[in-house]
Amino acid sequence: MKNLIIGLFIFGLTTQVFSQVIELPEVFISPVNYKYLYTVNSEDNDPKVAGLERKVAQFDVTKEDYYDDDYDGYTVSFYIPSGSVVAAYDKDGKLLRTIERFKNVKLPTAVQNAIAKRFPNWSMTKDSYQVSYNDDNSTAKKIYKVKLTNGEKSMKVKTDEAGNFL
Repeated sequence: MKNLIIGLFIFGLTTQVFSQVIELPEVFISPVNYKYLYTVNSEDNDPKVAGLERKVAQFDVTKEDYYDDDYDGYTVSFYIPSGSVVAAYDKDGKLLRTIERFKNVKLPTAVQNAIAKRFPNWSMTKDSYQVSYNDDNSTAKKIYKVKLTNGEKSMKVKTDEAGNFL
C-alpha cells in the first residue's frame, strides 16, 4: 500500500513535466481604424458580430492584390452565416463607413430586459441587428428589430442598444 501511494505521488509529479507552452499569434489592429472598433464594439455584443467587426478593422486594403493607387476608394464585403458587413475604405486603408446586418444574434442585456419588462408574456422569435457607421462624425447607429409572439399574436419592435424603444 505504501508503494502504491508513493508511485501515484511520483506519477502525479511527472505528468507536469510534459506540459506545453503555446504561443498565440499577435493581433494587430491598424491605428487608422481604431475609432471604428471603439464606436461599434461593446462588451455585450454577440461574439460572432464582434469577431467580424475586428476583421473589418484589421483589414488592410493596401496589401491586397487588387490594390491600385489610382482608385480613390474600395468597397469590401465581409460575411459570416448570421450576417454581413459592407465596408468602404479610402485609398490609404482608412475605414470611412460601414453597413452591417445580422440576424438572430444574442441581444444585449439592456435590450432583453427592456423587452421583457414592457412585454412580459411575449417571447422573442426572431431578431435582426443593424449598424450604420460613419467616420465623418465617428458615430454608429445601432438598431435591434425583434419579432415577438404571444400565442397567435405577433408584433415587431425596434430598440436602440440601450433598450429604448423607437
